[in-house]
Formats: sequence, structure tokens, C-alpha cells
Amino acid sequence: MKNFNCSLKMSLVKLTPILLIALLGLTTSPLLAQRGGRAAPGASAAPRRLVNKEDSAYIRNNYTKQELMIPMRDGVKLFTSVYMPKDQTKKYPIMFDRSPYSSAPYGADSYKAALGPSMIFAKEGFIFVYQDVRGRYMSEGTFIATRPYVVKKSNKDVDESSDTYDTIDWLIKNLANNNGKVGTWGISAPGFYTTMTAIEAHPALKAVSPQAPVTNWFMGDDRHHNGVFQEMGTFAFLSSFGAPRPVPTTVNSPAFSNYGTPDGYKFYLGMGPLKNFDDKILHHTNKLWDEMMEHDTYDEYWKTRTPEPHLKNIGPAIMTVGGFFDQEDPYGPLKVHASIEKGGYKDRNILVMGPWYHGQFSRGDDETVGNIQLGSKTGVFYRENIEFPFFMHYLKDAPDPKLPNVYVFETGSNQWKKYSKWPPTEATQKAIYLHAGNKLTFEAPKAEPKTFDSYISDPAKPVPYTAEIRNIRGSEFMVEDQRFAATRPDVLVYQTDVLTKDVTIAGNVMADMFVSTTGTDADFVVKVIDVYPDDAPDNAALNPAIKMGGFQMLVRGEIMRAKFRNSFSKPEPMIPGKVAEVKWDVEDINHCFLAGHRIMIQVQSTWFPLNERNPQKFMDIYKANESDFQKATQKVYFSAEYPSHVDVKVLEK
Repeated sequence: MKNFNCSLKMSLVKLTPILLIALLGLTTSPLLAQRGGRAAPGASAAPRRLVNKEDSAYIRNNYTKQELMIPMRDGVKLFTSVYMPKDQTKKYPIMFDRSPYSSAPYGADSYKAALGPSMIFAKEGFIFVYQDVRGRYMSEGTFIATRPYVVKKSNKDVDESSDTYDTIDWLIKNLANNNGKVGTWGISAPGFYTTMTAIEAHPALKAVSPQAPVTNWFMGDDRHHNGVFQEMGTFAFLSSFGAPRPVPTTVNSPAFSNYGTPDGYKFYLGMGPLKNFDDKILHHTNKLWDEMMEHDTYDEYWKTRTPEPHLKNIGPAIMTVGGFFDQEDPYGPLKVHASIEKGGYKDRNILVMGPWYHGQFSRGDDETVGNIQLGSKTGVFYRENIEFPFFMHYLKDAPDPKLPNVYVFETGSNQWKKYSKWPPTEATQKAIYLHAGNKLTFEAPKAEPKTFDSYISDPAKPVPYTAEIRNIRGSEFMVEDQRFAATRPDVLVYQTDVLTKDVTIAGNVMADMFVSTTGTDADFVVKVIDVYPDDAPDNAALNPAIKMGGFQMLVRGEIMRAKFRNSFSKPEPMIPGKVAEVKWDVEDINHCFLAGHRIMIQVQSTWFPLNERNPQKFMDIYKANESDFQKATQKVYFSAEYPSHVDVKVLEK
């Protein structure tokens, strides 16, 4: 530990900007988490928690720091930083954050510039504990990403739940002036570790808040969506995160940065098939990338790495937090909450969903998302009126804030809503149907003059996911104007007439498409879009020059691979020319389509380089060669026999 400051100074020149900021103590894990801990410069355009000199001075004046190596049941020791209030006249609860993204800054004399989920906690007074998870940074042991939970443990079996239990047990017994109560929180991957703290929880653990938690890297988090590989985000992330760490270190491996162009579309198209990343860049030195390439179906590798089946009879109070416009983990918070609802809990199971990108709620005012005005400081409201009162009640016996079971922000109308369940029990199940002539209605098709629309999907000219020129994924695309895509011949567009009254969709969205292809596999993307009136005021938040009249706000979009239509574990080829029903989870929304607006659905087969390209041939795509990629004609049907539609839950007003 004595050499931390020296080794830190010697290695700063090797660091990417984000990790340099982190190791200098200019951020906390929520900031790292806003990029999912990404080491790639510019990995997210979401606003950062800015360094505040007054906050930094407050922490140094009011807290002391110590660095510990805490032993686990198998003898492995985990590096842990503890920030203790200098005022020792009272007892304090412990706020505990476990992360694979570093508990920096390292060195007993180096302090974080902010503590806790927000500085409200630091000024109230808590014991703050940060820990490098097993095998990362300064902790001993071997790192396993989203380490599987061990159901029946021997005395030496370990997982993230047991490491948390052992750490809490040690802290409660050895930290002076703790009040015997612990709360855990974390954003993104730290959110995964937070979820794991609730399984076989230590009796002292009273409150748990998984925030934008990684939950299932195959089904809906930022490695795959419905089994489709998230190419752009995963390569940028794993080029650093998956690099080997032979010995404990304060320094992270730098992410790939030699793109040679600001245009990610050009770079990834030029890379060709996924196998080329190993052939040209990684050279099989990145174990985690190679593991991804070896598991192209939902096999045991993926099934054992999600906590969902184990979220049963949860003891601590739970408050799961997420953003409806999370570019990385839209799946996680919704499925964690739903799994706990199904599996049972002893205290509370609260869901909070706001109008946010990944981890955006932890910093800034959040009065806007992309170019969309939200009408209030949603992040401040959350931190002051939801997050802080929750932990204060369970850890400091403050009055019960009587939070609802579900606290969600409704975009469009820009209002916070309270519900007893999610989706709201008041919502009515309805379907929005595709029709000939690019029509979209809530009425099922009958006799149609034309039973399908078609387009040619060409993997050599995929539909871009954004109109921006960028080589790092970013976040604004989640609410980006879709007019750039609507004019392409390989994008089908359907919209309602002008709405005469508000239509609020609150809950899960399911695409149910009847399709055919000339290939033996195909991808399909459904996008749910709010079309603004032509006379909408020009009030774009990011770029005032944007004309909001006719703006096509992406509310939710999701991709599905047709070979997984019946099973994610046992894929089946499409039969060329034969109609097949393909259903998929588009995830949840809470949006009011205002009177005067329209609802639009766009359908396409590529969304690049956000998602990998499908060769449109039934095969292991991770093994595909350039010669395997082929054009295909896709048809989307909308007849009485084949009524393509999107299932939604509508709140009547």
C-alpha cells in the first residue's frame, strides 16, 4: 500500500482520460458507470458528475480514509476503501458499493471527490465502503464477469453473494462506530453486484438499490439484445474490460482507440465479420471476447450468469432504479423488479424508472434527454425525494417516506406517476396493427388490397442506428429523430392518423410480426416513434437549430433474430418464402402520445453498427466469413390471416 502514490504517478501516462479522471479521485463509481465503466474515450455523451471543489474539500475535512484487504472464506483478500466520518460522537450506517471498475483513487492520502450515491449522503454522514471485486484492480483472486451464483455451497464455494456476505460480516465486526446497518447500491455492472447482495443477504443488510443493473448479457443488456450481438458497444468495452490482469494493479488496460476515422459506420463495416476482430486486433488475447464468440445461443454459459432465477424470498428492502432511455441496460431494472415480484420478498420491492440514459439519474439536473425537454429537474427530484429518503428510513430510522411501489416518469406529458404495480393494473391490453398504405391503427386488418410490404436487406449497406458521425456508441440515439431512417427504401414506415386525444402506453411492448425472407435467417427491428406536429415549437435541447416540426422521437426500438423465434437455446432456420410469426420483447415504455401527434412504427432488418450484421443465412454468425453475407428480400404481412402488430398496454384517460 505504501507504494500506491508512486506507482500511480508512474502509470498515469498510460491511462485513457476516463480512468485518469477516476484514479485522480475526480469521480465516483456512478460517473464511471455512466459509461458502464468503459475505458474508451467518449464512450457516452451523457452528462458527467462535474468535479466540485467544495465537495472535495468537504470530504477531506469531514472524513478519514483507510485501505484494507478483507479476507473471504476461501482465503482470498479483497481490496476495500473505507471513508469514515471524523465525528466519532455517534454511530453511522454503512453504504457499500462493489465494483469491477475500480475503487480509485488509490493511496491512503488520495480521496474521492464525491461520496455515496450523491453528496446528500456525504453531508448527512455515513460510513462509505468501496470494494474492488474479486480479480479486479487491487483485489486478489480470479475475475469472472457476471460470476454465476452457487446454489448449494460448500465451505469454500464463493460467488458475489458470499463475497458480499463475508465483507459485511467483517465490516460490522471491525469498523468502529457503525450502527449495525448496511445499504448497498451500484450502477451498471456495480448494479449487478448490488443485486447479488440481496441473495442470501447478511442480516445487517437492510436496504439494496440495484441501479441500471447488468442482469442478462444475452437477452437484453449491453452485450446482446434478444441474442443479437451488440457489436459497437461490446468491442469498445471488452477491448479494455476483457484484457488480462496478471497481477493486482491500480491501472486498467487501455481500450482500443486506433479507429482511424471518426465514422464508426465506416470502421465497423470495414472490419467485416466478427471473427476479424480477433484476426486483426485482439489476436485471442482477450478471454472474455473469445467466450462471447464461443456461445452464440442461450446455453448454460449465459443461463448461469443471470441472477433472475435466484431472486426469491428477498430479505432487505429493494429499490431498483433504471432509465427508459438506457442505451446499455434497459432490460436489467425491469427484469430484476419483476423477478423479485415473482420470487417473493419480505419488506419492499420498489421500482423507479425515469426519463434517463444509463446512470444519468446520479448526476446533473436532467431537465432534458437528447433534444427533448422534460419540464423539470428529474435527476434532482429522484435524488432528493426518492433515493435519499429510502436509505435514510432503512439505515437511520428516519420517518417512512411512504414511497409507492412504482414511481415512474411519463414522457410526453412530463409527469411523475405513482402505481401499485408495474405495468399499471389500470392499463388495458391493446394491439396496434400494420395496414396497407403505411397505415397504423388499433383495429385488426380485414381484407387488404395488398397483404405485405417488402424491402431488400443488404448487409453491405445496413441501416445506420444514428444520423451522427461517431465511432463510440453514445446515448442520444435512444431518443433521436428518426427522419434520417424513414426515407430509406429498406425501412418500412407505418403511422396513425393525427391523434384526437392523448394515448398513454405504460408497460411492456411486444412486437408480433408475420414475416418471410428469401434467406434462411433474418433480423427484424421494430421502432416505436412519437411523430410531432408540423407546427411543433423549435425547442430542441441539444441543438437549437433542429426543426421540431415533424420530429420523429424514438421512444423504444428493439431487434430480434428470426432463428430464435421459437427458442433462444435451439435456433431454427427460416424456410425461404414461408411466412413465420416472430415475437419479441421490445421492453417497456411509459410515454404519452399527445393529441395532435401521431404514433409511428418503423420496421427494418439492420441497425448498424449498434448491432452486428446478420449474413441472412442460418449459421453460427460468430464464425461467418465475408462470403456468407447475402442480400435477402424481407416481407412483412398485414392481413386478417397474418396480422402484424405491436402489443401495448394503454392507460385510458
